[in-house]
Amino acid sequence: MIYDNGITVVAGATGNIGGRVLAELRRRGHRVRALTRSPERAAFPDGVEVAVGDLADPGSLRPALAGASALFLLTYDAATGAPLRTGPELATEIAAAGVRRVSTLWGGEPGPVERAIDAAGLAQTVLRPVEFMSNTLTWVQSIRDEGVVREAFPELRSAMVHEDDIAEVAVRTLTEDGHAGRDYVLTGPEVLTFADRVRQLGAALGRDLRFVELTEEQAKERMRSWGVLGRGGRARDRLVRRSAAGGLHRAPGR
Repeated sequence: MIYDNGITVVAGATGNIGGRVLAELRRRGHRVRALTRSPERAAFPDGVEVAVGDLADPGSLRPALAGASALFLLTYDAATGAPLRTGPELATEIAAAGVRRVSTLWGGEPGPVERAIDAAGLAQTVLRPVEFMSNTLTWVQSIRDEGVVREAFPELRSAMVHEDDIAEVAVRTLTEDGHAGRDYVLTGPEVLTFADRVRQLGAALGRDLRFVELTEEQAKERMRSWGVLGRGGRARDRLVRRSAAGGLHRAPGR
């Protein structure tokens, strides 16, 4: 059942997933409010309301959440890429605004935001894509210049999912009944290793591509250079291994 056409707030509205969620909601005729920290740098489709706010500062969200029925939520700080530590405060603001549905995009592992939303008794759906298909775009330069792909753990497997498909699921959870309390693991149609992907890309491009295996330390250093890894050795180890297994999403909301 489709619920009433209230306002849906989209966090990360300028990002890879949030932008698609916003566009699909508008395409279906829903009222949409884009949440952004920097409205002067954003461009949104006609008919989209714009609200300024920062998930790392939950009090700043009150104007954005006013009158909202649903919220597409991220679990990381867009400024730093680190997991948000403001879960309880976010849950308080969301509940006080009377938001009825929350669709939460995880950051690669369960975190404090999802737990706080659940603890507040809010109707939450958690989306757990195993890996964004656009992660493959990090290979473009090395393929173009050298015909080479560099990754660690070549035989670990992942079923990449396209961002349009993630957005489609998010929109349904935001606009339909029956999804509250569910965790949806989102996968693409095929499980592939890095080596499999390189072979498929080579066939599609008509080129002989080489796969160069990185050591774990080289993979860590590269992710540090991307700004993905924060402080803490054990956390970095988990991130590198999840990345190789397709469980880390590189800057999903940007």
